Amino acid sequence: MNISEHFTFQEFTFSEAALRLELDNTPAPAVIANLRLVAAVMEQVRTLLGERPIVVRSGYRSAEVNEAVGGVITSAHCRGLACDFVCPAFGTPAEVAVAVLTSSLEYDQLILEYGWVHVGLAQGGLLPRREALTKRSRWAAYESGIRA
Repeated sequence: MNISEHFTFQEFTFSEAALRLELDNTPAPAVIANLRLVAAVMEQVRTLLGERPIVVRSGYRSAEVNEAVGGVITSAHCRGLACDFVCPAFGTPAEVAVAVLTSSLEYDQLILEYGWVHVGLAQGGLLPRREALTKRSRWAAYESGIRA
């Protein structure tokens, strides 16, 4: 089932960890509404990147899946408000992050992570912070700004 022109519900809810550990990763209806918002922003990212295909690495995560993958308890993924992705046809994750950073796209967090880009949206009613961070490895601290 498509939740936008180029993105499916399955892309935003699939989790290798959930499959491997037999964890339920089914979002509640309110989360599905948030996933539609994320998909709409990802359509804008796709346009920004020259209509090149985007590969979603992680979208929604149930609390159990989030814990299993080492996510922080406040993760926007648990509310269906985040997407980790790559766009190899455009360039490296650093090049993708810079393109998003220098655009007018509304996001709460943009994180250049070790191998992908994270875009998180603000919770309903809150203003997006347009916070940009870099995380060089799973164990590294977050650094302010996008640093290739």
